[in-house]
Amino acid sequence: MNGNLTMRCGALLLAGVALAGCGPKGNGLEVHGTLERDRLELVAESNERIVEVAVHEGDRVAAGAVLLRQEAGTMQPRLDQARAGVTESERRLEELQHGPRAREIDEARASAAGAQSTYDTDRREFERVKSLVERRLLAESQLDQARARRDASAAARDRAQAQLKLLLEGTRTEQVQQAQAAVARARAALAELETSAGRYEVRAPRAGRIEALPFKLGERPSAGAPVVVMLADGAPYARAYVPEPLRVRFTAGRAVELTVDGVAEPLHGTVRYVSAEAAYTPYYALTQKDRSRLSYLAEVTVDDPRAADLPVGVPVQVRVPAAD
Repeated sequence: MNGNLTMRCGALLLAGVALAGCGPKGNGLEVHGTLERDRLELVAESNERIVEVAVHEGDRVAAGAVLLRQEAGTMQPRLDQARAGVTESERRLEELQHGPRAREIDEARASAAGAQSTYDTDRREFERVKSLVERRLLAESQLDQARARRDASAAARDRAQAQLKLLLEGTRTEQVQQAQAAVARARAALAELETSAGRYEVRAPRAGRIEALPFKLGERPSAGAPVVVMLADGAPYARAYVPEPLRVRFTAGRAVELTVDGVAEPLHGTVRYVSAEAAYTPYYALTQKDRSRLSYLAEVTVDDPRAADLPVGVPVQVRVPAAD
């Protein structure tokens, strides 16, 4: 019962404020609201310590200006490791693209020649041992040993010649492509880490004024906590609640006039947004009497250049000129 009474009172209060804020002015209608600006909350990338605060509350900053820095912490060794991986993969690719060095080819030729000479020697020795065995001057076991040496020398010769041929043919295209893919993968991993590390340095996304610095130098904000709050420069906008009887007069694109205390002449503005849903809907049926208590959130862009330096939060009256 108390809850229903509270909701009823809230509905009546909201409707009363909305209706009290509107009324005739000349041949137009007006509602009340406040001036606002885009409020930007810049959050911490991690819970690392704040090592620099480059601005103060109230400072005006340009887009891209450094506002705050956090300690790199464990990100720095990860960056160093990623950079080393990129260097290693790039050097491997260069090695494959250049192919074998002349000294490596000369060494392979010498190895092949030496293996051929050893084979020739072992082959002649096998022939001599075979002749002596046939004349029954040596045992069969010595012939087996000579044959084994000859075969081992032949295998070593073939291996050395194959190695020389491989070097002369150069690097395979597939090996170069694999090395190129490894370089691209290492660079992508580094770019990902550099992007994350860049967020340890908080920069202004737009020109504006610093409204709040929730954390001080040396503190450790939790990851995702706002560390800088700023108000964007540019044209402000008015936020007002439009009562239901005036809703059809407030449409997107409609030119309006705004009156602000301290500014002699009315400011020009344009309705940019009106909520499709009421800010508060009573729980009871919306009879003709009840629906007049509804109000709709509206935002009005202040196009007048005189509003560029007006502070936020000041009261404003938004007037819709009478229909033609």
